[in-house]
Amino acid sequence: MERLIVKDLNHHFGFTEILRDINFQLDKGKVLSIVGPSGGGKTTLMRLCAGLLDVEEGSVTNSFSSSAFAFQEGRLLPWKNVIDNVALGLFARGEKKQVAMPKAQEIALKFGLEKSDFHKFPKDLSGGMKQRVSFARALVTQPALLFLDEPFSALDIGLKKELQAILIEMIDKKEISILYITHDLMEAIRLSDEILLLKADPGHIVKKFSYELAQSKRDDSYIYTQSVKILQDTEIINTFELELK
Repeated sequence: MERLIVKDLNHHFGFTEILRDINFQLDKGKVLSIVGPSGGGKTTLMRLCAGLLDVEEGSVTNSFSSSAFAFQEGRLLPWKNVIDNVALGLFARGEKKQVAMPKAQEIALKFGLEKSDFHKFPKDLSGGMKQRVSFARALVTQPALLFLDEPFSALDIGLKKELQAILIEMIDKKEISILYITHDLMEAIRLSDEILLLKADPGHIVKKFSYELAQSKRDDSYIYTQSVKILQDTEIINTFELELK
């Protein structure tokens, strides 16, 4: 069975300890979020899991057949137009243009881009359009595992809910597994089967929260109710340095 297993993971930058004793498992078809304040080591942890940084101590075992990434910034290639950016992963795995382009166009339209946008370059796109392209590029290859590093943080509420709805549809069909890094607790509750709380200096996991209700059935009332509950948790209050009265 495909899964991501992180065991006894520690990491340093020079003499600075960034992560200590990280252990968790992400199974196929599940969404695991790691939440915590800014500067707590979340992005470093994701990069270690994705193989973008070398593991120094402990182990990361990834048996998923394929993976893709969506970040806070679009990270598009400025010299390529929209549709070429979307098709980048397809070309990288050797698909011919006549096969790759229809796939890229189909998913671009699904993510709310217009045909008139296909030949625009990143400099001509708004931040929201860049993020649409980023998601389309990440998902066009139908990855088994999707790494998300705060991809909604700079988006307006409407676009955020639109992109989340597309992910929830895929989650509901068990088409994808997701490791999601965020500091937004409501987003984590909306998308996750399990949430790990990462406390800083150094980053270490202090608590786990689990949610059994299917993501497609989590309406705003459910999200608000669960958010109120989690914000009353002592570890959440201490980790995010909240002052609740």
